[in-house]
Amino acid sequence: MTRWLLRAGLLALLILLGVWGYHFFFPTPQDAIRRQLTALAKTASIAPNESRFARAANAMKLIGFFSPDVQIKVDIPGSSPRTFDGLDDVRTAALAAGNTLSSLSVEFLDVNVEVAPDKQSAIAQLTAKAVIPGQTTPEIQELKIALKKNGRDWLVTRAETMRTLR
Repeated sequence: MTRWLLRAGLLALLILLGVWGYHFFFPTPQDAIRRQLTALAKTASIAPNESRFARAANAMKLIGFFSPDVQIKVDIPGSSPRTFDGLDDVRTAALAAGNTLSSLSVEFLDVNVEVAPDKQSAIAQLTAKAVIPGQTTPEIQELKIALKKNGRDWLVTRAETMRTLR
């Protein structure tokens, strides 16, 4: 009886590992996009004790999340609207943020992904939360991000802030 329970338990464990492995190595497009956006937020964050070299390296790594023709439109209340066209603008902005800010924590919350029927493009709507030193409350902004599939990765082709009721 004990031997039978041990074998059944081992078989159940193997089945669970197989299911987990399948989902890990072959995620749904929605899961792959959520992972990509989580990695983007982590790369955009700046640790307080991060060296200038590490900040520059992360700025270079950051552009790997975007397509070459990316367009980012930022319109935050209290500041003038800004548009970034292409990877050079994104790299310049990331390097400037790394040189200006002592730290930055970026997090994407409530990520809702809608994949197109051809499974080659998607729209993600999410809430971005940024904690900036010296500010008493975090910056919260709704974003709409368009992505396209490039091999196994999903690249951001367009991102824009959304107007909210405030």
